[in-house]
Amino acid sequence: MFAPGLPFLVLLAISVESHMGVLGPKNVSQKDAEFEHLYADEVNSELVNIYTFNHTVTRNRTEGVRVSVNVLNKEKGAPLLFVVRQKEAVVSFQVPLILRGLFQRKYLYQKVERTLCQPPTKNESEVQFFYVDVSTLSPVNTTYQLRVTRIDDFVLRTGEQFSFNTTAAQPQYFKYEFPEGADSVIVKVTSDVAFPCSVISIQDVLCPVYDLDNNVAFIGMYQTMTKKAAITVQRKDFPSNSFYVVVVVKTEDQACGGSLPFYPFVEDEPVDQGHRQKTLSVLVSKAVTSEAYVGGMLFCLGIFLSFYLLTVLLACWENWRQKKKTLLLAIDRTCPESASLLGHPRVLADSFPGSSYEGYNYGSLENGSGSTDALVDSAGSGDLSYSYQDHPFDPVGPRPRLDSMSSVEEDDYDTLTDIESDKNVIRTKQYLYVADLARKDKRVLRKKYQIYFWNIATIAVFYALPVIQLVITYQTVVNVTGNQDICYYNFLCAHPLGNLSAFNNILSNLGYILLGLLFLLIILQREINHNRALLRNDLYAMECGIPKHFGLFYAMGTALMMEGLLSACYHVCPNYTNFQFDTSFMYMIAGLCMLKLYQKRHPDINASAYSAYACLAIVIFFSVLGVVFGKGNTAFWIVFSVIHIIATLLLSTQLYYMGRWKLAGTGQGSSTEEYPVLFSSMPFSLQTGGSSAASSMCSTRTASGSAAGPSTCLHVSASPQDRMVLLVMGNIINWSLAAYGLIMRPNDFASYLLAIGICNLLLYFAFYIIMKLRSGEQIKLIPLLCIICTSVVWGFALFFFFQGLSTWQKTPAESREHNRDCILLNFFDDHDIWHFLSSIAMFGSFLVLLTLDDDLDTVQRDKIYVF
Repeated sequence: MFAPGLPFLVLLAISVESHMGVLGPKNVSQKDAEFEHLYADEVNSELVNIYTFNHTVTRNRTEGVRVSVNVLNKEKGAPLLFVVRQKEAVVSFQVPLILRGLFQRKYLYQKVERTLCQPPTKNESEVQFFYVDVSTLSPVNTTYQLRVTRIDDFVLRTGEQFSFNTTAAQPQYFKYEFPEGADSVIVKVTSDVAFPCSVISIQDVLCPVYDLDNNVAFIGMYQTMTKKAAITVQRKDFPSNSFYVVVVVKTEDQACGGSLPFYPFVEDEPVDQGHRQKTLSVLVSKAVTSEAYVGGMLFCLGIFLSFYLLTVLLACWENWRQKKKTLLLAIDRTCPESASLLGHPRVLADSFPGSSYEGYNYGSLENGSGSTDALVDSAGSGDLSYSYQDHPFDPVGPRPRLDSMSSVEEDDYDTLTDIESDKNVIRTKQYLYVADLARKDKRVLRKKYQIYFWNIATIAVFYALPVIQLVITYQTVVNVTGNQDICYYNFLCAHPLGNLSAFNNILSNLGYILLGLLFLLIILQREINHNRALLRNDLYAMECGIPKHFGLFYAMGTALMMEGLLSACYHVCPNYTNFQFDTSFMYMIAGLCMLKLYQKRHPDINASAYSAYACLAIVIFFSVLGVVFGKGNTAFWIVFSVIHIIATLLLSTQLYYMGRWKLAGTGQGSSTEEYPVLFSSMPFSLQTGGSSAASSMCSTRTASGSAAGPSTCLHVSASPQDRMVLLVMGNIINWSLAAYGLIMRPNDFASYLLAIGICNLLLYFAFYIIMKLRSGEQIKLIPLLCIICTSVVWGFALFFFFQGLSTWQKTPAESREHNRDCILLNFFDDHDIWHFLSSIAMFGSFLVLLTLDDDLDTVQRDKIYVF
């Protein structure tokens, strides 16, 4: 039945044989070869050379084998093909070797060296054979040199540094075996020169090994390198308890921040790069143990929980001190002695109503009633001097409550014609007092400022959840691809835990969260004590001191906690695109601190939560634009600088005239109320609240003091000198910052924007302190200690911050040049210490704002100056 097909099969066999005779080689030369011997032979399309090598492999000793090839003829059209056949692997490569770079550029290498993969053996010793086949399609003889050598130092030893040379066509890799008791090691590779750019890869002990520029990223973990690289390797990731350290020189330096070489404009013409060699040293050392992780976590918890303990001790001591004084002093003829950190019930001292108050020399209105007529008389008289001379401490009991002048709804207060006129008169008095700006109903203001807390809590939830999801995705990509160039860690001090690559950088942010929570608890206790005093009808709580509003403090504590959470998220995978997560709530904190300073002396006219957060949203919007478009974009910097300067001028005018201005025209009630806060990049949250003197006022008023009609007009022309100095300094600083940004165009726009906010906050705080002292007020012991300690801690914190252990403004390889070893407990680096100190410094700064005006708790509000 198969007879009809036989002729066809015979013809097919003859045809195949004839084709093999034409295309295939006619001669095969096979010879036994030896290690360390140089073979110089020729090959052509008619000849195939086969070299047979054998060597003994032992189970307890790993020996590397390296094949070196050099083609002497530069015949580009027909390269030689070298095939190394081993027991469990085949390696093939052509010479001249052509590797591709950026834009598919071709680079040619005449000399090639490859290390052979070593298959494992289960026997004590085993003789293994491998073959090197050399062939070509070139019709003419091509001369080559072949040499196979043993590598004695193929296995790296713990703690011993090993140096070697490598090129793009002569990659190197070495084996490392985990010692007993070592769960993780860190592989450090260094070089004295930055270029040529190289790649460090950690691969499992499998064949084949990917050791060329075009395939080294296929498997394992890898990172580019100039002078320094470090990779932490965990035993759990390598079941064989061993791995290869692969070092490859790249064909181009662009990945490491270098320039592209000259390339001839000849299509498909490869370039001979010559000798791109690099000398490197590799050192494998043990990483930190589990005891170091436990010690680092206990140290972190111990530092910040000690603040809780210290706060409790201070509260108990203050409570005991106040109770002791209460037993010694009369209840009905006493005044507060001091205000504690937690605002415990005050003890009354020996300052009787009507007696002179020597501790505070405040000027006041004649009757302190706050009536409009008295205010007009005060504003019109020029006899009031800017000093505090022996004014009596007016009786507290018979004084009318100023907040009774307000309606329950704040909107009603702001739209009444007579009240609008009162605003103009009050805010243009020669000297303004807190009582003049604390006239609204406390219930309305309490709800107004509580919105700050609820808004920031809502913002935190909606902002944090996508951030957490994104950074988890980043970390997953790093773990799956092995590309460690995605994240800018300090690789010399990056301790992994679970799926996290740098657990220590995340742990060090715990201080922000714990201290933020502690601050919220302190504020809660203060609010409870204040509310209890109000329920007891404590006249000092109702009529004396800076009005107590806690909503902004709650918002500040929440912002500090969120800063810790988002900073931890940023350090999951720090890079250029997610740096805004680390700075967003820093803008919030700077803005809220300026708002709180302004609110202390201007409780009625402070910004609403909606307008404040809207301005902060604009700041963050510009931050995102700067990250995306700001790098080297002149047009963006011009637009931003113009907006910066215009906003500075507008806010200066708003603060200078206390919000009672408009460009032209007169009408009922002067102008609509605009809140004089806040753009965190302007100093003019440096608001001074001091009132401007009225050079001329014309007002038709009834006998009762209310406005008679729309003919009321107001011309404000002068302002106190102190406020003018502040605004001039603020303008100088902001104009200088705008000029710096326009000229230098820094790559880190987010930090530049944050620096603007911090500079303005510091300027306003310095102004507040100076004006407080000039007004004859005191700084009590607790806020003074907080100021001194906080300043010292900020100084040390900034020192560690500017160490610069990494920077995403450069390439990942260049960033690693800044990496440094751990300096604290062999677990934390300089940036971790910055986290510790800055969280403590922020907490201390909040305490300064909380306790700064405790000395005024016994002073009537119509004797406390606004500035």
